Amino acid sequence: MNIDDLEWQSRRLGGIPPVLVNLLVERGHVELLIRAATERGEWFCARAAVRELCAAAEFERALGVMEPFAEVGWEPARWAVADILLQAGRVRQALDRVRPDDAGRASEYVCQDFAGLLVKAGQVDEAISILTPHLDRSWLLSTLVELTDGQDRDERVLELIAPKAERARNARGAERWKLDASNAQDLQAQVLERAGRVDEAVQVLGADIAAGRFLVQNTLTAYAELLRRNGCMEELRALGTGEHAYIGLPYYARALEDRGQADEAEAVLRRFITADESTDRFLWPLIELLGRQGRTEEAVEVGRPTFDYHDACLLEGVIHLLAEAGRPDDALAILGERDAKFIDEHASWFHSNRIWLLGEAGRYEEALTYAATMPTNLYGLTASTARILERSGRVEEALALLRADTDVPAWEVAALLVRQGRAAEAIEGMPPLSELRAAGRRREAALQATRGPDAPPF
Repeated sequence: MNIDDLEWQSRRLGGIPPVLVNLLVERGHVELLIRAATERGEWFCARAAVRELCAAAEFERALGVMEPFAEVGWEPARWAVADILLQAGRVRQALDRVRPDDAGRASEYVCQDFAGLLVKAGQVDEAISILTPHLDRSWLLSTLVELTDGQDRDERVLELIAPKAERARNARGAERWKLDASNAQDLQAQVLERAGRVDEAVQVLGADIAAGRFLVQNTLTAYAELLRRNGCMEELRALGTGEHAYIGLPYYARALEDRGQADEAEAVLRRFITADESTDRFLWPLIELLGRQGRTEEAVEVGRPTFDYHDACLLEGVIHLLAEAGRPDDALAILGERDAKFIDEHASWFHSNRIWLLGEAGRYEEALTYAATMPTNLYGLTASTARILERSGRVEEALALLRADTDVPAWEVAALLVRQGRAAEAIEGMPPLSELRAAGRRREAALQATRGPDAPPF
């Protein structure tokens, strides 16, 4: 185990990646995770194993897994050890382990981590103090609001947010684009709402939007969500049918649907689609509404005019809507309507989706025959074909196919084995980290070559 390997794992999702780790957790293979962490130095396995051990109150075992990572100087492991100690009730020891010095208090990231630990330890006021010098950063302002939720500190938080919100609503000129805490107004309304002051939250944020005194589109979204959560239909109607309809209308329509007024929701969406030159922005909310009502054919027809667009194409969304409704054959029929130019311009997307849909329809042999006609270098072809083989019960053929393709990462072979109840074999078959790093470098070099010499490096 060394820092270089750990940094590579973290940066590139290397080694045994989170997607495979999650699969192992879902199937209860905690002991395999522990072994991979201790014997191979697998960081993602260590994190997941510690989480599961702590959930089972096995804190000493969790420390045994994580301490070796901390001992080599891996900073995330030091914080993980502190969190284990805290969960074990060793509060002072946990905090002393990571308590920042003056240099640490100057680091936004250290303060964020330490504040989170302090809140878990019940020391909320100290957590607020740690964060206070850094609240010009939007993400730390969000952290403050998140960590203090349910901690009976809403008035203090509002005091800290108020000057940031005031600065945001009054920003003009160059400051408008340089101001980091552009989310202060959204967060102010959020804290007012959770403090039980909903009317005030709606009034303050609504006035800012009416006067155009906000910096980013997310503020409109936050206002629409606030109105919908609290059933403020008049205000939501004004937002959804006024100058900010491009944001507010889908929220207004969904709120109507939630209140049993689906017909009215559909009518208002169709009215705007007819009247607005940029009709595409409201097509998907209407498609979703029709889909929830089981009116799948109508949903398809709403999206159909966009299927050959280069931008704002709703084909993929409709394909998945049909698959989720148990109608993969209908989705295949829509794919079959695409012309040669479309297929050529979207080759990997088209062919991989056709293989997937044939599998969803249970037409495995047809899917495999079709896959066999594809160029061998088609992106994702091996994985798509292997999945069909697996679903049709031809597991060994699927494994052989994956293993024969040097572009397929080793974890995909392991994931198939785990799904087949062969988890120990999956982990044992994973190459050492050194080999995985080398394979990763080869794949990146090959991709870099296809991007050209002037493309930025990975």
